[in-house]
Amino acid sequence: MTRDNSILAENISAKHFALGPLDGRYSQIGEKLASYFSEYALVKNRVKVEVFWLKFLLENVNGSEILDAFDIERLPEIMAIYTDFSDTSYVRVKEIESVTNHDVKSVELFVAEKLKEMGMDSLVSFVHIGCTSEDITNPSYANMISTALKEVWIPTAEQLIDKISEIAIDHANTAMLAHTHGQPATPTTIGKEMTVYAYRLKKSLENIKSIKACAKFNGATGNYAAISVAFPNEDWPVLSKCFIEEYLGLEFNPVTTQIESHDYVCHILDGIRHFNNVLRDFDLDMWLYISMEYFKQIAVKTEVGSSTMPHKVNPIRFENSEANIKMGNGICSVLSDELPRSRMQRDLSDSSLQRNVGLAFGYSIQAIEQTIGGLKKVAVNTDKISSDLDSKWEILAEPIQIVLRKYGIPDAYNQLKELTRGKNISKESIQEFIKSLDVISDEDKSTLLALTPSGYIGLAVKIVEDEL
Repeated sequence: MTRDNSILAENISAKHFALGPLDGRYSQIGEKLASYFSEYALVKNRVKVEVFWLKFLLENVNGSEILDAFDIERLPEIMAIYTDFSDTSYVRVKEIESVTNHDVKSVELFVAEKLKEMGMDSLVSFVHIGCTSEDITNPSYANMISTALKEVWIPTAEQLIDKISEIAIDHANTAMLAHTHGQPATPTTIGKEMTVYAYRLKKSLENIKSIKACAKFNGATGNYAAISVAFPNEDWPVLSKCFIEEYLGLEFNPVTTQIESHDYVCHILDGIRHFNNVLRDFDLDMWLYISMEYFKQIAVKTEVGSSTMPHKVNPIRFENSEANIKMGNGICSVLSDELPRSRMQRDLSDSSLQRNVGLAFGYSIQAIEQTIGGLKKVAVNTDKISSDLDSKWEILAEPIQIVLRKYGIPDAYNQLKELTRGKNISKESIQEFIKSLDVISDEDKSTLLALTPSGYIGLAVKIVEDEL
């Protein structure tokens, strides 16, 4: 499709011509993640690693007249290559790459070029010294993933948990007819059922938070071969660990091939996928609660639910969340399945695969935000919930037969099955049956007679109070 760029600039933003929804319809998500996962972000992080490596050498490595002679007071000038990285810097890296056809080499040459501009020609040979491209790339991705997780994904996930918890606390005592196999079952409360999901999501989030982003820095085949020849008196495993952990703030992976094994990435993606699956279960339940009218949707005057049925208010946010979970989980699965595999020391399949990590984050965040939006537009329909409870007195068959069992009545279950199974039993019928139970004590009989469907919620409120 061709388009008039002048008309585009005047009337339509570029996002409307984006190939994917995270840069188009859901561009607010793409914009949140662009500073973490874009090509620009990758180049900037690679520049960071190259510059920090040079800084590390200047501060920690002995046995070089050039390094020893450097005026350490000028170190901030070197660091500015990264801290002052700009659009102009990025364009220059890409210009170099158009000649070299190598994305990491172009970063090395860019840093060298900047050193020459500052009159630090003697340091040029130390840029990228002892490194393979993966030594620059894997810490870059580790930083991108860990910061995006900490600064964007986790806070979004926490907002969801907070919103579900808020509903749970507000409705800890709101009795609701439960359903197992889609059939009426022992009552519960709105709050307790919300607490189930808040608890599950919290546990999933705790697992993700515990995963540490790893990086390696050990040369072409993971043995420090070249750098050990040049500087044989240094303990390079110790120095590399120091560089990765103290300078870059990552977890050191000491044993690798040419590439970092990507196992931590898979653990994070598997964690996100599990979180997404719990969220999808929640979305499905909310969709069903809405269809049962246990939650009513808050209508917005200007919105349209159907192009032909004016009365409709659809649970679109929960449906949108489901769809984006499927997309995100698909990407998580592909990456988690493929990233751990590499042909012997190295192949480049992971290079293309890793560029899609941001999509996994993006679809997950879109799903989470849609669910949060859906929760903000629903309210508990206490009238419908109470009506359903009041019409299902047969659910009290469970506590009655349990009390009878306490008195050693072996066929208690069958007695209540005969009375209630497949029937709508009235309050009067249940209470008449209870009154006929001469085998139980007056105290237990009074307890059973006082039971109502809405009051038969066990320790649901305590569960909410204990866990939230």
